[in-house]
Amino acid sequence: MLKRLFFMALLVLALGVITACGTADDDDAANGADGADETTDEDTADEDTEAAEDEEITKLTMGFVPSQDAANIADTVEPLAERLAEILGVEIEAQVMTDYVGLVEGMRTQQIDIGFLPPFGFVQAEERANVEVILKAIRHGDDSYRAQFTVAPDSEIDSIEDLIANEGYIWAYGDPTSTSGFLFPGNTFLQGGVEDLDAHFVQLTVGGHDNSLIAVLEGQADFATTFEDAREVILDDYPNAMDMKVIGFTDPIPNDTISLRSGMSEEWKNKIRDAFLSFNDDEEMLQVMDDVYNWTGIAEAQSSDYDIVRSTYAEFEDMLN
Repeated sequence: MLKRLFFMALLVLALGVITACGTADDDDAANGADGADETTDEDTADEDTEAAEDEEITKLTMGFVPSQDAANIADTVEPLAERLAEILGVEIEAQVMTDYVGLVEGMRTQQIDIGFLPPFGFVQAEERANVEVILKAIRHGDDSYRAQFTVAPDSEIDSIEDLIANEGYIWAYGDPTSTSGFLFPGNTFLQGGVEDLDAHFVQLTVGGHDNSLIAVLEGQADFATTFEDAREVILDDYPNAMDMKVIGFTDPIPNDTISLRSGMSEEWKNKIRDAFLSFNDDEEMLQVMDDVYNWTGIAEAQSSDYDIVRSTYAEFEDMLN
């Protein structure tokens, strides 16, 4: 009887130990699983952050909009692409877009990494595609420029006031989203008393600043609005271009930008910024930049530099969207 009681006591004790061990193992397994899940989540977040910062880039695409003949600018930008490829160690592709809208869309869809955007194009791209401006043009020591009103050498038009006072003149400009071609001149007209640009002028959209001046020289338009001084662009083909009359200018406009698509890592932003800034000490590349867009230098830029463009854009937002 005593032996039976002794064995039963041992059996109960053994079962208790086994149960306790099983429970502890289950708890440890559960805790281990929870801990593993927690670690995995943190690790994933860290990996995502590191992936954004250490962006793997093997190719960058630059987008341009022609201020001159598209075929010419495509050839002109090739040395720029080649030099950037040497500095950055990645393939650089240059794409010449048909207009500013196409370039903005290309940056929105991440097809264009680096955009040579005019002031209005940048403001629009920042709003629509969250692009970031990093640099701006210097032209002959200035980081701003003006839109220029130009007429034929023998024109009866002598001032901007003449354009405002008389309806029906044919107005040639490159693109309705061009800052110096349309927006700032258009705002000058509105501020001067023109109530309806469409009713006051016959508008001729010709796809470039060079074509705007050529339209005037060839008698297709009464006046052109371009960047200052776009006459130099067409001198080779039109030696009399400098005989055209400049009848006025708009308020200063901040110069064109080099802007980057959204989502680019700080590392690559800095690499690209430094690469372009190095051109300031490279006469050959400054000549290339001059040939492409009449840039004689490059300076750092920030979004607030373009506040005046935003206020002008507000006047035309309904028409352009």
